Amino acid sequence: MLPRVSKPRSKPGSAPAWGEATQYFYELTPERILQAIESTGLRCTGRINALNSMENRVMAVELEDPHPDTGNTFLVAKFYRPGRWTEAQIMEEHAFLFDLAEAEIPVATPLGSRDHSLHRTEDSGIWFCLFPRIGGRTPDELDHDQLERIGRLLGRVHATGARETARHRITLGPESYGKASLDFLLSEGHIPDPFESRIARTLTDILACSTPWFAEVRCQRIHGDAHLGNLLWTPQGAMWVDFDDMVSGPPVQDLWLLAAGREPEDEHRRDLLFRGYSEFHDFDFNSWKLVEPLRALRYIHFAAWISKRWTDPAFPRAFPFYGSPSYWGQLADDLHECLETMDQTR
Repeated sequence: MLPRVSKPRSKPGSAPAWGEATQYFYELTPERILQAIESTGLRCTGRINALNSMENRVMAVELEDPHPDTGNTFLVAKFYRPGRWTEAQIMEEHAFLFDLAEAEIPVATPLGSRDHSLHRTEDSGIWFCLFPRIGGRTPDELDHDQLERIGRLLGRVHATGARETARHRITLGPESYGKASLDFLLSEGHIPDPFESRIARTLTDILACSTPWFAEVRCQRIHGDAHLGNLLWTPQGAMWVDFDDMVSGPPVQDLWLLAAGREPEDEHRRDLLFRGYSEFHDFDFNSWKLVEPLRALRYIHFAAWISKRWTDPAFPRAFPFYGSPSYWGQLADDLHECLETMDQTR
């Protein structure tokens, strides 16, 4: 159960947040994963290694023969968490990747074609796809030259993203990431009484203030979670990976995490990003005022994300601090700091 310091108001034994289909996700044994991959016509050696992913099940798998599209005997299999994305939403993620590849932007596209990139397990109906395995390293930080280069890359990504719409994906904003997340936490009784009213009141003020700001900004297809952990530095240069959180949202969402602080050095880092970005795509500098609201949305969305997946045994192990008084106290303080910073920039 979730750690609590107050009596839960949610009913014991209630269904998992992502529906009953989630149970099949926990039963994805290596044997079932290999069976699913071989159902696509490939033959596996049986060698399989889990890769780092909390949201989905991602595995490196060895084939008996090199894959005809890559010439490599290894591939990456991604099994989507049931109940999170619909088939149409997953296909829009894939379409974005294919669009980027066609624009000669370095990304890993699913193996197959636009119309045949998604597969489904026969026993439980879990969606999965296959990717080429790409070697590289994740940078710990970016120097000034790299920031400008990453700015150019994001500018190209957004220029391509703006050419089409994603009708089925979530639109990142106060309602979807803010109010919906808060409503879930309150309805499940996960926020302890000493912090519940403060968190709810502060976030409500943030949403009321920022909703008109979001309405002024054009949304488009973006990566959605462009932090350093999703940036891969390969021998050919930088590339963004893991478009699982792709949304329709303000482009500034893909920029602020690379210079997330509030110090003068962070302003300089943002200038370097924008210098490269503006070579390939226009940027609405007025949208920079969305950084603090986006920061607050990330905080509350992250809290709800952990809560919704707490029945997954991996989550209590990964987030042992979650649900403690210090966790909720820090969240309340962080949201208050966002609101104060917003007040200073109005």
